[in-house]
Amino acid sequence: MSRRSPEPLVWLLFSGGGMVAALLVPVLLVLFGLAFPLGWLPAPDHEHLLALVRHPVTKLVLFGLCAMALFHWAHRFRYTLYDGLKLKQASTLIIVVCYGTAVVGSVVAGVVLLRA
Repeated sequence: MSRRSPEPLVWLLFSGGGMVAALLVPVLLVLFGLAFPLGWLPAPDHEHLLALVRHPVTKLVLFGLCAMALFHWAHRFRYTLYDGLKLKQASTLIIVVCYGTAVVGSVVAGVVLLRA
């Protein structure tokens, strides 16, 4: 009986994270980086944004965005180290550091969102 590789799950997290980041991050950057500061749209007040962030669905979306983007980064960085820098001999260390960082970052994002 052969052991199954976790590689399909890792590629799923990579592609999902890339899609989520490509769809949501530009919208947030345009809104909070350009539209509100330049006065193109009226800026929401602090209480409204705080109420929005405290909503469970918003917390879930923000957590998903953070976690998926971190796993996208981890997979891309892993293969950059493998192929770009030719460090395949340290594959176990690279896997642990890259995906471990993504897991720790996801936990931190979850804790921050739960306390908001």
